[in-house]
Amino acid sequence: MFRRLSLASAAVLLMLSLNSVANADPIIVGVSSPSLATANITSFSLSGNTFTFTIQNTSPFDARITGIGFDLPGAPRDGFTASNVAGFRFTDSNDSNVPQFNRAVLDFAFVTGNSGNFNGGFPNNAIAPGGSLTFTVSGNFGSLSAEQIINTILVRFQRVGPNGNDSDVGTAMPGAPNAPVPEPATMILLGTGLAGVASRVRRRRRQTAKEETPETV
Repeated sequence: MFRRLSLASAAVLLMLSLNSVANADPIIVGVSSPSLATANITSFSLSGNTFTFTIQNTSPFDARITGIGFDLPGAPRDGFTASNVAGFRFTDSNDSNVPQFNRAVLDFAFVTGNSGNFNGGFPNNAIAPGGSLTFTVSGNFGSLSAEQIINTILVRFQRVGPNGNDSDVGTAMPGAPNAPVPEPATMILLGTGLAGVASRVRRRRRQTAKEETPETV
């Protein structure tokens, strides 16, 4: 009976550890220069029809983020709205001129150029290395989750490389938001609980063995 309870307790602790995980925020890497054009999504959320995300430029040298767009799954979507943010202008013009992605059609984007073209942009108005900005978009995202939305991000980099002569487009690393990362407190709790269960089992076995040992006359 005790053994069954011990196993049940261990199973409960294991279930708690599996449920207490944190989703890792995705990392953006360049298609042509993965180590020279990089960014982190430090947070993202979807509340009703409002999607919010924060992006940080982690590129080396002086690579600038001049455009941020989303190519949502399914047919191109319209009707999204957002406010301009610190040099970035919102557009939902379904721009298909995305370098390195000839078939990409953006449902909406934040760009630094006056034309609204994702391929253009002004580096002086962009996000420099170490800088970050938060953007909020409202519209009909249908049944998409926040993770599915953020995985469709396309980030335009300019002034890439030690000489600043290159450009690139980065995407979220596949599956990055969905990779479960166990929280340290959860792992400590699991280890402590299993250690306690093992200790009780050993004590119970020693007691049982002592009781079953015949007395000598």
